[in-house]
Amino acid sequence: MKKQIFFWSLVSALAGFLFGFDTVVISGAEKTIQSLWGLGPGLHGITMASALYGTVLGSLLGSWPTDRFGRRKTLLWIGVLYLISAIGTGCAPGVYPFIVARFIGGLGIGISTVAAPLYISEIAPPKYRGRLAGMFQFNIVFGILIAFLSNFLLAGIGENAWRWMLGVAAFPSLLYTIFCFGIPESPRWLLGQGARAKGLAVLRLIQPEASSAELEATAISIVAASASRVDSSGFWSRQLKTPILLAFLIAFFNQLSGINAILYFAPRIFELTGLGEKAALLQSAGIGFANLVFTFVGLWLIDRLGRRPLLFIGSFGYILSLGLVSWAFFTGHYVIVPVCIFAFIAAHAIGQGAVIWVFISEIFPDKFRAGGQSLGSFTHWLFAALLTTLFPKMVTSFAPGWVFLFFCGMMVLQLVWVQFVMPETKGVPLEDMAARLARGRDSTGRTPVVVGSGRIAPE
Repeated sequence: MKKQIFFWSLVSALAGFLFGFDTVVISGAEKTIQSLWGLGPGLHGITMASALYGTVLGSLLGSWPTDRFGRRKTLLWIGVLYLISAIGTGCAPGVYPFIVARFIGGLGIGISTVAAPLYISEIAPPKYRGRLAGMFQFNIVFGILIAFLSNFLLAGIGENAWRWMLGVAAFPSLLYTIFCFGIPESPRWLLGQGARAKGLAVLRLIQPEASSAELEATAISIVAASASRVDSSGFWSRQLKTPILLAFLIAFFNQLSGINAILYFAPRIFELTGLGEKAALLQSAGIGFANLVFTFVGLWLIDRLGRRPLLFIGSFGYILSLGLVSWAFFTGHYVIVPVCIFAFIAAHAIGQGAVIWVFISEIFPDKFRAGGQSLGSFTHWLFAALLTTLFPKMVTSFAPGWVFLFFCGMMVLQLVWVQFVMPETKGVPLEDMAARLARGRDSTGRTPVVVGSGRIAPE
């Protein structure tokens, strides 16, 4: 793997660091904000979920700037949105300016989940695509860990500690924006726009050992894929029904595990078990550390075992850990809850966390990759927003054991989906994978079906 490809992927993936930090940093300030502004459960839920509603809109609209202005410019403007949000939340004089600032940050998060994995998948060699695209997820969990640690370290500095918790994100946001000036545009986007010379120039940077004839052949195959029958049919077409359904379901199951609700309300969940506030914050930092460690494991395995095996491992881990948390709350054995939550985080990091953004970026044709990424991201964030808004009422209206049992049941359904529906994408060139799924044809022209092994096999 070329060092420059790794660097470009890392810069793009730093959008994930800001995503992770911005998503979770609110957990350390949420109780102070509720008390400071006297928020009832309804407005408190909206305040907590305000970034997520921005994320829903950003993910829905993210394909437009990514396709219209290019992957690189979109990534750069994501940094600007994060910067505005960090300054705005740290200086907010009241709840409504705070909601607006968090919403702006959410727009950046939503667009980043479209543009960053897509950009990395389009510059990465197939052999390393899982690991490189997976760096986006690694940076998300690294951002989550730093947010938890930052909250813990800043918790005792005074009554304005919560402002510093939120405002420090301005520094990495500025650094990321500057780095974005040093990455090239995606060659697939350039070739799709008819900028053949520029596209070939970037391909030459990515494959300096390739001959001119080989680069020309690569460019021709990319352009040919963009001009295919599938690409001329429109996004909401019969030919794209399989990747559309796959993108929707992997994002749907990701959030119905309860991951965002647990990350957002980790200190509150630990306090339900009898831990004090400071101890709950420290346990939350432990969540971030566990997430980081097992994300390393997931990234190490994703191009070795493949996408489906990781989701099998994650599904079983979800079911076991969530089932035990539910049992603990029903029976009063609270001592096992922190350990089970850490196990849940490990299962997520190895499974859905490592796979979701990579998988969605691999299953659509070049012309509709941004739209497919947008669909998956929109689904992910829509359910994240709904769960985060409803979670405070869920744990007060129902016993926590029932809430975690619901999440456990959804993961049983995910296991069934992985076994009978999900295909494997490991090591398959983007154009080949998209053609197999979108056209409903394999390389021999026969109609493939998804079988229990997850491979695409001819009928």
